[in-house]
Amino acid sequence: MNVIRIPKVIKFGKNALSEAEYPKNALVVTTAPPEVSAKWLARMKITDYLLFDKVEPEPSIETVQKVISEYKTKNLSAIIGLGGGSSQDVAKYSGSELKIPKILIPTTFGTGSEMTTYCVLKFEGKKKLLQDEKFLADMAVVDSYFLEGTPEAIVKNSVCDACAQATEGYDSKKGNEFTQTMCKAAFDVLYDAIMNNKPENYPYGSMLSGIGFGNASTTFGHALSYVFSNEGVPHGYSLSSCTTVAHRFNKSIFYEQFKEVMGKLKFDRLTLKAPLDQAADVVMTDRGHLDPNPLPVTKEDVMHLLQDIKDGKL
Repeated sequence: MNVIRIPKVIKFGKNALSEAEYPKNALVVTTAPPEVSAKWLARMKITDYLLFDKVEPEPSIETVQKVISEYKTKNLSAIIGLGGGSSQDVAKYSGSELKIPKILIPTTFGTGSEMTTYCVLKFEGKKKLLQDEKFLADMAVVDSYFLEGTPEAIVKNSVCDACAQATEGYDSKKGNEFTQTMCKAAFDVLYDAIMNNKPENYPYGSMLSGIGFGNASTTFGHALSYVFSNEGVPHGYSLSSCTTVAHRFNKSIFYEQFKEVMGKLKFDRLTLKAPLDQAADVVMTDRGHLDPNPLPVTKEDVMHLLQDIKDGKL
């Protein structure tokens, strides 16, 4: 039996942000400073809300605990994750613990987090992938409005993330015909958007990617990427090389096209401070990404690929 899980309501397209309705006394969580979030909130036309804007990039479980402690007595109607994956992950975990509806609004278009049951938080300084049906949004709102004014580096990292998730999701052993169809459709949209300079299509491609990989999983490329993320490298940037070499290792049908779009996006070579054997040990503990990988992975494989990344041999 196959099971597909998506948000109860998905609102997407031009003006979705301003046309959606938001409950009163909702808590908005975001990483954005007041001068930025104020514009977003005005666009939403939301009233009677609370704001927590202290979510850090790559958030920790301590941030979630702070949100829960500070707002558990406020009789919240919902929690709104307004931002990139970090804001959404905090909203997912906090909302599930507070047992209130979760509304997810991506302002970057890479993680597809608004569509998935995944949540990534740091525990004792290390990123950990969590998955539970309780993290699924009650409503997702996807609007390309946020692309305007977003720094080029953030857009580039985000679309790389979406490409990685779509292609890894297609290859995942947890997938099925539906997830492969969605992931292939997502990458086709993203490939065309990148190669033909159509960034307005990034949000749609990211949304499709989230539906696809969110019902399968990501794989080896993500496992490799976390050792770079733990050294402060932006997630999408780390995936540019990590998913490329992982696709080569897995003999993925996407290897050549993925390498082509990474070349178009012009990412710099990655560096790694940790010794290869120690970094490989970290990767090998990531069974959530390695177990669904289409091919088995050894520590020696990991060390070899990490060296290739450092050498720029993609």
